[in-house]
Amino acid sequence: MKTALYLLWQCTWGFLQSLLGFVHFLLFIKSPHTLYHGAVVTTWKLKSSVSLGLFVFVTEEPYFCEKLKGQYTKEALSARLLVHEYGHTIQSLLLGPLYLIVIGIPSTLWGFLPSCARKRKEKQLSYFSFFTEKWANSWGEKVTGEDSMEQLVID
Repeated sequence: MKTALYLLWQCTWGFLQSLLGFVHFLLFIKSPHTLYHGAVVTTWKLKSSVSLGLFVFVTEEPYFCEKLKGQYTKEALSARLLVHEYGHTIQSLLLGPLYLIVIGIPSTLWGFLPSCARKRKEKQLSYFSFFTEKWANSWGEKVTGEDSMEQLVID
C-alpha cells in the first residue's frame, strides 16, 4: 500500500521531476536498475548522484575522496549514498512542483559551482551540511531506518 501511494504521489504531485527522471532512465536504460522502497534506482558510471522524483541515479564509484577508502567499504558508502538520495525522493513527495526550485537548483549549485567547491574545501565543510543535503539525509534515515551520509567531507 505504501509503495502504491509513493508511486501515485511521485507520478502526480512530483510529475515534473519524475518526467525528467524517466527521460534520464531511458538515456541510461542499459545501466543496472533496482528498486528501493518504491524508487527506481539506476547505477551509472557518472561521478555524481541525483534524484528526480521516482528515479534515483547513483554513482557506481562512491569513493569521492581517497581518505574515505579507509573509513568505509564501497558497499557501506554506496548504501549510505542511496539512503541520502532516497531522502531527496521524499523531499519531492513533500514539495511537488516546487522541488526543482527549492531543492534541485540550490543543490546543483552547491555541488558544482567552483566558488562553492572552493568554500567547502577551504573551510572543510561537508557537502552534506547544506540545507538541501542535510534535510535529505534526515528524511532518508527517518523513512528507511538506515544510516545516511551524515556530515562526511567528500571534497
